[in-house]
Amino acid sequence: MLSIFLLIPLSLMLFVVAIWAVRYAVKSNQFEDLDNASQRIILDDRQERRQVIQAQENVTPIQEVKEVSATTSIEKESNKLNNADIAATPLSDTDKNSKT
Repeated sequence: MLSIFLLIPLSLMLFVVAIWAVRYAVKSNQFEDLDNASQRIILDDRQERRQVIQAQENVTPIQEVKEVSATTSIEKESNKLNNADIAATPLSDTDKNSKT
């Protein structure tokens, strides 16, 4: 009997919170345009891709050379780090047997 005095007000408060949450969602237009929301992500990606392609077409040759040289120096550093990681990793027993 004592638990009913606790559970009834608790359930009423939960009910009021649920009603408020649904009303807030409706007022803030959360349920508008349910059909196109899934397509919006794809369309945004296409638009960003078009902007990147247009930006690359507008790049001058000097900027391309600078970008390529910066990319190659970064790639060289990452290759050095990868080679150091590979050299530092010990071989397992199966690797040792396969190499002999």
